[in-house]
Amino acid sequence: MGFGDLKSPSGLQVLNNYLADKSYIEGYVPSQADVAVFEAVSGPPPADLCHALRWYNHIKSYEKEKASLPGVKKALGKYGPANVEDTTGSGAANSKDDDDDIDLFGSDDEEESEEAKRLREERLAQYESKKAKKPALVAKSSILLDVKPWDDETDMAKLEECVRSIQADGLVWGSSKLVPVGYGIKKLQIQCVVEDDKVGTDMLEEQITAFEDYVQSMDVAAFNKI
Repeated sequence: MGFGDLKSPSGLQVLNNYLADKSYIEGYVPSQADVAVFEAVSGPPPADLCHALRWYNHIKSYEKEKASLPGVKKALGKYGPANVEDTTGSGAANSKDDDDDIDLFGSDDEEESEEAKRLREERLAQYESKKAKKPALVAKSSILLDVKPWDDETDMAKLEECVRSIQADGLVWGSSKLVPVGYGIKKLQIQCVVEDDKVGTDMLEEQITAFEDYVQSMDVAAFNKI
């Protein structure tokens, strides 16, 4: 199924839902999968599709380096919420049937399965090793952000939803409140905890102010090392 027509509202809605708990189309870093989907979108998604808009603005910042992003670009239909089935369904079965026709010295599927198993075990071992060798101290900071809307008619609930849709390794959103600034206008004051080596205030400002339909500006109200 994939995303469908990404130039249509329904296709963009599917993309928005898909990115609700993901930063990228595949994996944890920008790749050719993001490039393929980005090129299929005709322009910035509307502001109410905040997950898709956040992703679009982030991938757009890689415009000059998109050719060097990792991975191999596939057909658009290979990406999307229904593609998990492709790896375990009839395609795998057909591949097995084809291998059976030319099986002279053993099953290729068995060899591939063993290779996949070996890689998985290596990755698990690396993950466990990293967990066992946790550094004694991870530098973290607690940041209080002031996010200012355009006027008193700005939907502050939607503004906060857009801000919290920003996800990154080493970023955890905390409590928030609305603070009056005058003339009926309220700003969003929201706290977050970041790992200093992974998330900086420049990145936060870039991604928050990208929601330009809601956000006028962002300021750091407080910054404390933990």
